Amino acid sequence: MNFRNTLKINEKGHLEIGGADCCDLAKRFSTPLYVFDERQIRAMMQVYRTALEEEYGGNGRILYASKAFCCKAMYAIADEEGLGADVVSGGELFTALQAGFPAEKICMHGNNKLPSELREALDAGVGRIVLDSVQEIERLEALAAERGIVQPVLLRINPGVEAHTHAYIRTATPDSKFGFSVANGSAKETVGLILQKPHLDLRGFHCHIGSQIFEKQSFEIAAETCVAFAASLRDMFCLKELNLGGGFGIWYAEGDAKIPPEGYRGYLSALFAAVKAGCERYGVPRPYLYLEPGRSIVGEAGITLYTVGSVKEIPGIRKYLAVDGGMFENPRYCLYRSKYTAALANRMNDEPCELVSIAGKCCESGDLIGEDLSLPKANVGDLIAVFSTGAYNYSMASNYNRNLIPPAVLVKDGEAEYIVRPQTYEDLTRYDVLPARLK
Repeated sequence: MNFRNTLKINEKGHLEIGGADCCDLAKRFSTPLYVFDERQIRAMMQVYRTALEEEYGGNGRILYASKAFCCKAMYAIADEEGLGADVVSGGELFTALQAGFPAEKICMHGNNKLPSELREALDAGVGRIVLDSVQEIERLEALAAERGIVQPVLLRINPGVEAHTHAYIRTATPDSKFGFSVANGSAKETVGLILQKPHLDLRGFHCHIGSQIFEKQSFEIAAETCVAFAASLRDMFCLKELNLGGGFGIWYAEGDAKIPPEGYRGYLSALFAAVKAGCERYGVPRPYLYLEPGRSIVGEAGITLYTVGSVKEIPGIRKYLAVDGGMFENPRYCLYRSKYTAALANRMNDEPCELVSIAGKCCESGDLIGEDLSLPKANVGDLIAVFSTGAYNYSMASNYNRNLIPPAVLVKDGEAEYIVRPQTYEDLTRYDVLPARLK
């Protein structure tokens, strides 16, 4: 486990998060339940913001990556902590605006923004729009012209750095649906195209090299490549802003680094140093810098609680613990075999003694939360906690098999409140229409 002051075993031998006993949370809110630790979220936001202020002179903005976990409460916290936000859909934009988030602190990107989403972004007055295709450039120019405005934009470029969790490689022409390649010349060509558009103000570049990255070299190479690319354009364009995305790794299971909030300063220091060194080397003024952390802010702040409903052992093969959740509220294992760590939240002091697979309740053989997880002998009614589920779990949840997406609660100093209310069966049928001929 990756315990901390706000995630620990209490005197009852129960898991405690944010000062709240998980057994009490399960009794009050039922399971499955997403639980978020507010102090951990704020601590991570403060690390990013403070590092930017102290090591890059505050010449930039941290943008919370909404796709990790999006709800009104997250935008309220981000705003209080002095962050901006990055959104990738009209729905994320709408949620941020509904929470009262300042539109000028929002950066909108995505590889195929709908015309309606571009209109919504322009009408809201978002601070930056990241362009990702020639068609989008033409579309946004026309929409901005209709409104008589000049929209500040960034161009997403592909710096040719493919990052992995434990290694990195540099590739000349990487295959990606995102951005324009620096290596093959398409990025430079597209810069020229944007500069011809009177209603688009090209401020700089955006790049994002991947997710769940632990090594620093990938970030350093990406930063240097972006600055070098900007320097190569000095006769036609002056870099003012640079968005280096996110992708900082978190702990999920054995083998992952256990990094406390302050530990992320090392990644940030290396990145800031790379930008400054690159600017000095190539004679480029230091740009206004954006970073877009999401998973590293909210991932370890979240856990999911489940109740064991049945135990099924297949002698010599496997033991299944079936829980009241599944792929409908955490599809990450089914999608790409993401590893997790689990514990019996009501018996934290019991020693693990067997390997089990945690199965969901969906009608799919592959509906698993994880395989070969080490747990004490579990019984029906035990409370299972799965750690580091704060990012991309609720965000990717669905109503598959017409299951209800679980609610989410925010805990701080022992107090817990809904930030996403429970769904009802009525919610599932709210948009169903029964044609008159079938009645």
